[in-house]
Amino acid sequence: MSQLDPDRRTFLMATACAALLPAAALADPADKYAASPWRKVSDAEWKKKLSPEAYDVLRHEGTERPGTSPLLNEHRKGTFACAGCGLALFKSDWKFDSGTGWPSFYTEIPGALAKKSDHGLPFEERTEYHCAQCLGHQGHVFKDGPRPTGLRYCNDGVALKFVPA
Repeated sequence: MSQLDPDRRTFLMATACAALLPAAALADPADKYAASPWRKVSDAEWKKKLSPEAYDVLRHEGTERPGTSPLLNEHRKGTFACAGCGLALFKSDWKFDSGTGWPSFYTEIPGALAKKSDHGLPFEERTEYHCAQCLGHQGHVFKDGPRPTGLRYCNDGVALKFVPA
């Protein structure tokens, strides 16, 4: 019977830990949605529930084509909620025209979003955000927004639904 040498053991442990990072990156010890039934929905159930476009964005971190969302022209009073589970994410008063082709907001409803670092583009680290309740991908937040926050939550329109006031 042989034991793993320390270098191999360290490598295997590091590999196992790295596999857990995506889920751990969204985990928060104070996560009030940790027991949400929305987090137990299977991929097959999400695929049945959502349009193909919303499924790609919400469950596989895709991106819709810019300028295609009807929510770009939504200017009524109300709330923008997750298209997957219905959790309110943004108030209509916080929406602004960023000129990017995606619905944009300068702040979020407190506790509605989970954030993580996104290293998907070479030479650029971005902050990705997801619905805190179902962990559906929403978009990215940038530091080029208007006052008072200076932030731009750039959201895929297919990941949202508008709920009039």
